Amino acid sequence: METIKESGHIHITRNKAICGGQPAIKGTRISVAHIAEYYFMGLSPEEIHRELPHLTLAQVFDALAFYLDHREVLDLERAKNREEIVSVEFPSGHY
Repeated sequence: METIKESGHIHITRNKAICGGQPAIKGTRISVAHIAEYYFMGLSPEEIHRELPHLTLAQVFDALAFYLDHREVLDLERAKNREEIVSVEFPSGHY
């Protein structure tokens, strides 16, 4: 599996105490995945910036670039997180 390299993305960091160690925008609790979700909904970087005005446009673009540079790994993590959420919300035999 590909590993994530953070070089070249000055606005992105990983810290186990923030966003569960997922890539996030430095100085915030906004994950790259959160920004990517807006992107999947069809919002442009400028529209994402309007939704999250405490971020700079450069931070939004860097989060999207980081996502696109590591899309395969981040999509796998996203799918795994969704599976974990579903299993917690609907434990087997308790519907």
